[in-house]
Amino acid sequence: MLSGLVVALLLVGSAAALLAQEVALRFAAEMPRLDPAPETPGGPSGPRVGVVVAARNEETDLPALLDSLAVQEGGNLEVVVVDGGSVDRTRDVVRGRYPAVHLLEEPPLPEGWVGKNWACWSGAQGVSGEWLLFLDADVRLHPSAIRTALAWAQREGADLASIAPRVEAVGFWERVVLPFYVQMVLTVFRAPRTNRVGSRSAIANGQFWLVRRAEYERSGGHRAVREKILEDVAIARRFRAAGRTLRFAWAPQLAVTRMYRDRREMFEGIRKNVHGVDFSLLRQGGFLAALVGLFWLPLGVLPLGVWAASPVVAGVGLFLYVALFAKHVVLTRAVGAPSAYGLLYPLAVGFYVAVLASSIARGVRRRPVTWKGRSYPLRP
Repeated sequence: MLSGLVVALLLVGSAAALLAQEVALRFAAEMPRLDPAPETPGGPSGPRVGVVVAARNEETDLPALLDSLAVQEGGNLEVVVVDGGSVDRTRDVVRGRYPAVHLLEEPPLPEGWVGKNWACWSGAQGVSGEWLLFLDADVRLHPSAIRTALAWAQREGADLASIAPRVEAVGFWERVVLPFYVQMVLTVFRAPRTNRVGSRSAIANGQFWLVRRAEYERSGGHRAVREKILEDVAIARRFRAAGRTLRFAWAPQLAVTRMYRDRREMFEGIRKNVHGVDFSLLRQGGFLAALVGLFWLPLGVLPLGVWAASPVVAGVGLFLYVALFAKHVVLTRAVGAPSAYGLLYPLAVGFYVAVLASSIARGVRRRPVTWKGRSYPLRP
């Protein structure tokens, strides 16, 4: 038999786990959605937008993005691709197929800069326009994407407006892990609260974010966050601290992205994001403990209750099973992966646990952050 104290602790822990699931579902429900706006008659109109694409070894993904940029409605765009020392055919792709796109060879990477930040900063200096749009090379756009996002940003009076594309999950591990990844972004950054006046939450998505050029330059742009791995979030936080207006929306019809091509790339990419150059053992350890405590340990309540012949504990455990698996099935379906992959969420948690364990092992040994063939030392 379980003691009264043990039962009480199990009930408290179970309530905390259920609360965590409710928070994720509430944030998902609160997330505003941006859909393609009806086309207005007439030719190119509205302010000019300078589009900056940072590309390093992107010969596979870049053509689809540039094809979608070529058919954008409105047409008042200037596009620059900043090549960051690619060793594949990235430069040839741009020169051979897209004469209207300006190709900029990234200057030598200065010390203390992350490659993407340097490419974006360099590209911003090479385009004109009242607005700047930063895009990742693995994004594909609906023909009305830029027109719709720009009209939304202007309507909302936003200084920085960003959208979350639909995440395309093709392989087994993508379908298992990426719905959980989306859930983590929603909850850790309290994404929908970015749209609230007076909120301290701030997030932008580096895959697609629009910014007023004057505000970008006033804030220091990418130069002010040159060493940050999550440069989009860092810039959003600077905007929030300065009292500027932020907007963030889910836009599954406006843009789609396949973030990672295989399990190894996904592991390295997520580790890079959760690790950063400002490594904190306390933060990483706390994140690891929260994952285990909120998503793995609750699955042990039902077998413990059955083993101890405790109807109360077994009943709570059964409710936890239903709540946890049903919630992950719903979120997996919402992201666009087959619902059945939500039943494998413990495997997704295990993937994250492995990522964090690797992050901690590398951090305590002061190993650099690596991504796309470049290494960035941890800050003191």
